[in-house]
Amino acid sequence: GVPSIVYGLLGLSLFVLYLRFGLSLLSASLTLSILSLPVVIAASEEALRSVPSSYREAAVALGATRWKMVRHAVLPYAVPGIITSCILALSRAAGETAPILLTGAAYYHPRLPTSLFDQFMALPFHIFALATQSVDPVRTRPIQFGAALTLIMLVLGMNVVAILIRTMQRRGMARV
Repeated sequence: GVPSIVYGLLGLSLFVLYLRFGLSLLSASLTLSILSLPVVIAASEEALRSVPSSYREAAVALGATRWKMVRHAVLPYAVPGIITSCILALSRAAGETAPILLTGAAYYHPRLPTSLFDQFMALPFHIFALATQSVDPVRTRPIQFGAALTLIMLVLGMNVVAILIRTMQRRGMARV
């Protein structure tokens, strides 16, 4: 895959400088969505390919149009895999520091953003700032570890949800 710093530089040059969105929530969101797209696309294609051809053939044999075949035979089988891919991409984006560092995260921003063009604080950047820019890194170490543990638990929780969805999908499709 492409290193996240490359996506950060793309977001900086395209959204922050060229489109003049500035360091903002919008710039960071668009950059993270570009970072997540390859994961979602590849996993969604795999989910669509995993639909047994017999489902497609049966729908066509029953006289379904191409759209009805996709809507009623392919998508119900593939949707759990697509949802899983979205959750996994979201959990990857949640832990990225470089793209948000370059496109919108602020070191200290004590309030929630009220506009898409406001800067924001993010947990990965907060951990980075505590570890690299603190006057006394040893004294902030408990805060660093607490923030890192929080981020790990969030990502782990999203991955567990993705696994549960995949497991329920496999059980449900085994009954069909």
